[in-house]
Amino acid sequence: MYDLRVLRENLSDLRDQLGPRGKDVAWGELQKLAEDRRTQMTQVEELRHQLRRGSEDVAQRKRNNEQADDEMAAMKALGESIKHCEQRLRSTEAQLTSIALQIPNVPHASVPEGQRAEDNIEVRRWGSAPSFQDPIRSHWDLGERLGILDFDRAVRMAKARFAVLTGMGARLERALINYMLDVHTTHHGYREVLPPLLVNHSAMTGTGQLPKFEEDLFRLRDDELFLIPTAEVPLTNLHREETLAEDALPIRYTSYTPCFRREAGSYGKDTRGLIRLHQFNKVELVTFAKPEQSYEELERLTSHAESILQGLELHYRVVALCKGDMGFSAAKTYDIEVWVPSQQGFREISSCSNFEAFQARRANIRWRPKIGKKDAKSEFVHTLNGSGLAVGRTVVAILENYQQPDGTVIVPKALQPYMGGTQKIERS
Repeated sequence: MYDLRVLRENLSDLRDQLGPRGKDVAWGELQKLAEDRRTQMTQVEELRHQLRRGSEDVAQRKRNNEQADDEMAAMKALGESIKHCEQRLRSTEAQLTSIALQIPNVPHASVPEGQRAEDNIEVRRWGSAPSFQDPIRSHWDLGERLGILDFDRAVRMAKARFAVLTGMGARLERALINYMLDVHTTHHGYREVLPPLLVNHSAMTGTGQLPKFEEDLFRLRDDELFLIPTAEVPLTNLHREETLAEDALPIRYTSYTPCFRREAGSYGKDTRGLIRLHQFNKVELVTFAKPEQSYEELERLTSHAESILQGLELHYRVVALCKGDMGFSAAKTYDIEVWVPSQQGFREISSCSNFEAFQARRANIRWRPKIGKKDAKSEFVHTLNGSGLAVGRTVVAILENYQQPDGTVIVPKALQPYMGGTQKIERS
């Protein structure tokens, strides 16, 4: 959330910086509330000043054994006025905060212009797409033929957009999770975390899921808790309301968790298969960095996510998202898109973002320079995150890119040790 003083003093500049990205913000109401808040704060301060002076006058009259009943009655009435004005000020600030929480982050200067996915800019590609002589099968067709994916039973026990993985399908998913975590902890230096899958309202607000994306969240009926849509939420909130030492930065965490999303805005999209589910597994990467480090860290984090696809020898590309296609909290985002043969195109498998101080301001996460440094006051840390990777979509990529004419699927060499030496997935 933006500082209320910044909203009052620089509202016009902020609106210009956001452009179409801020089209859903109630700017007129925001400006009126900011002005009302300033007026009410001035009024409260003036009344408090009058109360202090009047109280001093009453005290002096009592010391002089003078009558002070009228003055005391006036001070009591003044106190009631102050309470009323303070209550009105709190109401104005609550309304102002409610709107301010829905203002998206300001894009970094390097973010491409544009409003649609077609305006994103390809940065690089790795590898090449496999060629097939026989008709290409979709991952759901392959999985069902191999007996490792079952969507019908998932629908019967839950509803659409759920899946059951069995046998080598379940083992492939587990192997990918272990492989990703091992690479990120052993080779990239991330600290592994196993966080709660349920978090509170404040945690969701801190990372930007609330209030804007509440319809996409699964919420408990009897408790003020939400199922996490991504491990980004608990990992970022590990340091909520904390001030980090400069020597500790950058801090890098990785975590495997199930993730839960309603996919409320995706009606009719990817209704078959594993691309868009209500429940899916993901390995997440989260970094806390000093502001001057954060864009170097974004490149580093993105390369770490890419290394998983390189290890699995899967063709992919990296694109820089334009302003209109970028997430609410992000200042800059790279999407990593893997090649999906049945669709003859690239599909997102990781989104790596620098949020700058946007999340840290909402969650009050600061860092303090070393003692003795000039201007050694604490300031907001920069947070970053990315998928390292979305496990289900990696299963999709492996099934489709490694499919064989007889309907079997080759296991990538990097995964074979995690699958007991299995080299090929066949129907059991």
